[in-house]
Amino acid sequence: MHFQLEHLKEHNSELLKLLTNHLPDMLWVKDINGIYIYANKAICDGLLMAKDTQEPLGKDDVYFALREREAHKENPDWHTFGELCFNSDQVVIDTKKPMRFEEYGNVKGELLYLEVFKAPFCDIDGNIIGTVGAGRDITELKRTQIKLEEQKEKLSYQANYDDLTSLPNRSFFYKTLKESIENHSKLALLFLDLDNFKEINDLLGHSTGDKVLIETARRLEKLTTDTSLTSRLSGDEFCLIIKNIDQEEQIHQTIHECMDIMKKSFIVDNNVLHLTISMGISVFPKDGHDISTLLKHADTAMYEAKKDGKNKYRFYNTQMTQKTLEKRKIENELRQAFMNDQLEVYYQPLFNCAAKKLSGMEALVRWRHPTLGLIYPDHFIKYAETSGLIIELDRIVIQKAIKQFCEWKEKGLNPERISINLSAKQIEEEDFLDFIKTTLTQYPLKTDEVEFEITETHIMNDPELSINRLEQVRQLGINISVDDFGTGYSSLSYLKKLPIQKLKIDKSFIDGIPGDNEDITISKTIINLAKNLNLKVVAEGVETNEQKEFLLKNGCDIMQGYIFSYPLSATDMHTFLQE
Repeated sequence: MHFQLEHLKEHNSELLKLLTNHLPDMLWVKDINGIYIYANKAICDGLLMAKDTQEPLGKDDVYFALREREAHKENPDWHTFGELCFNSDQVVIDTKKPMRFEEYGNVKGELLYLEVFKAPFCDIDGNIIGTVGAGRDITELKRTQIKLEEQKEKLSYQANYDDLTSLPNRSFFYKTLKESIENHSKLALLFLDLDNFKEINDLLGHSTGDKVLIETARRLEKLTTDTSLTSRLSGDEFCLIIKNIDQEEQIHQTIHECMDIMKKSFIVDNNVLHLTISMGISVFPKDGHDISTLLKHADTAMYEAKKDGKNKYRFYNTQMTQKTLEKRKIENELRQAFMNDQLEVYYQPLFNCAAKKLSGMEALVRWRHPTLGLIYPDHFIKYAETSGLIIELDRIVIQKAIKQFCEWKEKGLNPERISINLSAKQIEEEDFLDFIKTTLTQYPLKTDEVEFEITETHIMNDPELSINRLEQVRQLGINISVDDFGTGYSSLSYLKKLPIQKLKIDKSFIDGIPGDNEDITISKTIINLAKNLNLKVVAEGVETNEQKEFLLKNGCDIMQGYIFSYPLSATDMHTFLQE
C-alpha cells in the first residue's frame, strides 16, 4: 500500500497532465506577468496554435498575438485573443476575485467566441503570483444568439415599421397614440389621403405608385419632430400625431407645411406628377377620448375635404358625424329597396314641337319608401354614387324601363324611344357591355329605340375611357345623348370625338329665358354648336310658352318640361300614350 502511494506521488504530475489534456475545455496557468507556466492541449490546438503543450511555456499572449497578426497582416481590422487577454488578467489580479469573461477574436480566419473563467493563482502564503484560467468555445452558441437577436430585431422592425416606406406603421401609430392619450396631453391627428392616387396606379402601374408613396413618406417624414410622429396607415393613407399642443397655431402650422411640401411636383419614372392631399383633423380630448373615435373623426373630416373639391383640409365637427350617419342609413335602406323592389320608373315625355308629336320619353327613377312615401332622386342618387350602389340602381332602371317600353309596344302603343340615364361608374364597369347585350336580347325591341344619356361631367371624369366605351355602345345601334350640356368642362376636341347624336341643354340655362341675356346667349350658342356638329338638341326644363317659342325660333325642336307633362308613373304614361 505504501509503495502504491509513493508511486502515485511520483506520477501525480504526469497524471494531471494526462487528465487535463483529455478535457475539451481550455486550461492554463500564467504568472503575475502573464507568462504561461502551464497550457493544456485544448488551448494549444484551438487558440494558441502551438505545436505542443511545451511551446507556450515561458511566452505570453503578445507572442502569439503578433504571430497571428503577422499571418493576417493584409487585414487591418484583425483582432486576436491575445490583445484582449491582458486586460481581463489584470482585472482579476487587481480585484483579487474570480471572474467570468466573454472574449472574442480571430483565429485561423474565423471569428471565435470564448466563455472564460479566471481566478487569482496564489502561493501558500496567499500572495497572488499569477492567474489560472479555463475557457470554452461558445462560438456556435454565440452565432445562434446573434442570429436570433437579428431575427428578433427584424421581426420587431416588421411589426412596427412599414415595409415600403419605412415609416412607423399602424401598429406603432396605435401604441404611440395610446401612450399620448394616457398622458392626457392635448394632441391632434392629421389624417392625410392622396387625391386621385388610384389614377396613378391605373395609368402608370403599381411600381410607379409605390415610388410615389415612398417619396410622399420621405417628404412627410421631414415634418417629424420630438413631439410628433408620421406614419403610414395603409395604401395612400398617412397620419401625423402632434403631441403636447400648447397653442392651436401649432396644428395650423403643421397643416400648411403638409400642404406646401406636397405642392412640389413628383418626378417618377420620367413622369412629372402634380399631387395634392386631402386632410382631416381631430383633436384630443375635444373630438374623442380613445383611438378609434379620434381616427374615425379625422377620417370623416378628410372625406369632407375630398367632397369639397380635394386639396383641402377640414377640422372635425359633430355635424359631420350626423351627415355620415345619415349617409349610412340611406345606403342601408337603399340596399333594402333593391331587395324589396321599391324602385319605380317614371316617364317624362319628350316632344318634337315643330312636328307636334311625341319624340320619346326619359326614364326617371323614384324610390317608393315604405314610411316616407315617394322619394325623388335628388335625395338619394348622390349616396348611391359615393357608395357604388349606383351601378345596381342603373341596371334595375334599365331593365325595368326596357321591359315596360316593350309591353307598351306589344299593346299597340307607340312610345317612340326610351331614354335612360347612365352614371360614369356604370360605363367604367368591365361587364357593362355584356350586361347591355344580354338585356337587349331578352326583349323584342330595336336597338335604335334605346338612348343612353350621360352627363357632360361624368364623361370628362375619364374622357378617353368614356369615348371608347360609348363607341362600343354606339356600335350596338344605341343612340347616345350628352345630358346637362354646358355645366361641365368638356373641350370641343373631345366633344367631336364622342359618338353622340344629341346634346341636352341644362335646365339652369332655360330657367332665365326670356329675361336673362346670358342664358339666352348660352342657349343660342349650344343650339348653333349642335347644328354645326350635325347633332340634335334637346331642351329640358321647359315650363313657359315664352321659353318654348324662343327655343322653336332658334331651331331647338325637341323639348321636355312641365309645360308638356310632369314625369308620369307607368300607369299614367300608359293612359297618356293611349290618348
